[in-house]
Parts: sequence; structure tokens; C-alpha cells
Amino acid sequence: MTDTLTVSVLGTGIMGAAMARSLRRAGHTVRAWNRTRAKAEPLAADGVHVAGTPAEAVEGADVVLTMLHDGPVTLDVMREAAPGLRSGTAWAQAGTAGVEALGDLAAFAREHGLVFFDAPVLGTREPAEAGRLLVIAAGPGDHRSAVTPVFDAVGTRTVWTGEDGAAGTATRLKLVANSWVLAATAATGEVLALAKALGVDPQGFFDAIEGGPLDMGYLRAKSKLILEDRLSPAQFAVATAVKDARLIVRAGEEHGVRLDVAAASAARLERAAAQGHADEDMAAAYFASFDTDDRPPA
Repeated sequence: MTDTLTVSVLGTGIMGAAMARSLRRAGHTVRAWNRTRAKAEPLAADGVHVAGTPAEAVEGADVVLTMLHDGPVTLDVMREAAPGLRSGTAWAQAGTAGVEALGDLAAFAREHGLVFFDAPVLGTREPAEAGRLLVIAAGPGDHRSAVTPVFDAVGTRTVWTGEDGAAGTATRLKLVANSWVLAATAATGEVLALAKALGVDPQGFFDAIEGGPLDMGYLRAKSKLILEDRLSPAQFAVATAVKDARLIVRAGEEHGVRLDVAAASAARLERAAAQGHADEDMAAAYFASFDTDDRPPA
């Protein structure tokens, strides 16, 4: 297989659209589809062919990359794509599908002769647009060359976790990583909310921890989005974070682990969504600390 491929991207939300652009910049032929076509149409200006159906999008593809909401949605879209699929095509499911869904996705791949890779990505809008995601992948070693150019185009590094995509090793690592991201996001919002309530200038807190073990770039980045009221467009939306938080809590429950922080994070995110922040960056969980849509001090 050559390094220049035809790649079909199914799902062009925040992450999928950015990944499609990265693939096109790398010189690949990119065919994209999204349920709401208007979200995919801007990709045409970047040289991406926007297809009307999943089946049309996957015709002639060397690699199919799905970046969809969850496992059941991914399976439904791949079933729609089935008439256009050809045996031997590599399929990289890049969304956070959840461990439970992988068996059904892998079964579909076997039924249609696809080479299945569980390949969720770690990162948000900005690194996705720059092709600087972390790809966490599992799949057969003798077929990895088929997807390496794709992973290299969308990410700076690929971490391989196993040979069997259906085993869920990649998705399990992604859930662990996301549990940390969600906890840090929730803590950031609560720090700023408490500072507001106590009349503390947030800059005083940042100055106090600067350069020490409590300081972290993520805290400062998310705080800046809140303090500067730059929650749209989202780097990673509240609604998607709710889904991921619930997947994390369920995974813990199924393995006998009680994840109190993840459960609380899910509840905070759900409250923020109910307040009207579903499409804003997940840092908007900050607003769940208040009964009204209070803005933090500038």
C-alpha cells in the first residue's frame, strides 16, 4: 500500500472535521459524510469530497475512519455504509465508543471482511486542527501499515495497546485518560466558583501555585476559557463530555469500582447542559456551581 490513501471520514463534528482537514493536508484523498450535511459542507473548500450517504462516502476507500458519538451510533452508520464497503478495507473507529460496544463493532467488521482497529484519539479541537492528537490504538500488527499514514496525519504519536481491537485495550486506556481530564475540568470550575463566592481574585490563586507541583497547563487553559468567556466554539463540548463521563462511571461499576469523582463530574456536566451550555466547551461545567448563569470575574 502506498502512503497516499483514499480515506473516508464518517462523522464531521468538532473532531472529525479537523481530522479530515489534517488528512487532506497530508495529501490523502478524503471523502467525508455527516448526518447533518451542513456541518460537512465547509470541508469542500479544503478539497474534501462531501458525500450524501455513508455508502457513497466509503466507496473505493482504503481506510474508513469513524468519529461518531458512541458505539451504537457508529454501528448504525456502518450498517448504512455497508453497500459501499469492500472486503479488506481497514476500519479505524476513532471515537469514544465505550467497551461494551466493541464486540458488536468487531462482529460487523468480521461480517464484512474489514480489518478492525479500535483507535480512539486523545485531544480537543485545537490539537485536532493541528494534527497533534494522541492516537491510542489496538489492531493486528500485520495490517498496521494500512492505517499508519492515517494516524500519522492526525496525530503526533500512536500508542499501541494490543493486537485485538475487539479486546478494548485502547478504549479502556482512553476511558482512564478521560477520567483524569473530566476530574481536572470539574476541579477547575469549582476552584473558580469558590474564588468568586469568597471574593478571591483567581490570579492570586494562579500566582500562589505558579511553578510548583500543583500548577498545570490544563488548569490554566480551561480557566482562561471561563474567565475570558470563550467557551464557544467548544474545544470539547459539554454534551459529549456527559456521554464520556457516563461511559467511565458504567465501566467502573461493571468492574466493581465506585468512581465518585467521575459520577459527580457527570452530574455537573448534565446540570450545565440543562442550563443551556450543552454545545459550549466542557469547561462550562463551571456554571453548574450556580443556580443562575453567573459569569466569573474578569
